[in-house]
Amino acid sequence: MSSLSSGIYSGRRYFLAAIIVAALQTAVLGYVIESRAAILRSGEDVLLKTAPVDPRDFLRGDYVVLNYDISTVPVQSLVGGIPKEPGERIMWVRLRPGEGGFWGIVESSFERLPQQDGTVVLHSRPFYSYGPGSGDSIRVEYGIERYYVPEGQGTALEQARQSGDVAIAIRVAPNGTPQIRSLLVDGKPAYDEPLY
Repeated sequence: MSSLSSGIYSGRRYFLAAIIVAALQTAVLGYVIESRAAILRSGEDVLLKTAPVDPRDFLRGDYVVLNYDISTVPVQSLVGGIPKEPGERIMWVRLRPGEGGFWGIVESSFERLPQQDGTVVLHSRPFYSYGPGSGDSIRVEYGIERYYVPEGQGTALEQARQSGDVAIAIRVAPNGTPQIRSLLVDGKPAYDEPLY
């Protein structure tokens, strides 16, 4: 094989490899976007009350830091208790609608909870559990603690947060993954999350 034909063959291989890599990256990105859109399309609707946050942490650039009443899980709601061995865990939390239409914790577990009518089960992000000496409550995050807002729109949200008028509407997938659908101020949607 001449050096010219070998160079052409080598160039074709690199071109083909680049096309395969680009196709794989596009497929992965498409999967991530569609997974999020699927939750927003067909997930279970849940309304969450936001809890106070340190004012210095509420607005960070173009996103809002959110804290929820359900972020503090009472140990008394645990079914099966706290695992004795410290380590990284996931918590499953059952929510039911309550006062004012806001959903609250009725049960939690370190094991997956079965579905029940009139309730929604969501899972926390992985966190480190210190074992039975955790106190009266366990702090968890669900992956919905940040909400990106248009630039320069955060001041009104910060003022609404101070008066306790910010709520979050989420949708929860059957596997327990939550996704923010809308940010509400005084019960009215201020920002809706687009499907795509």
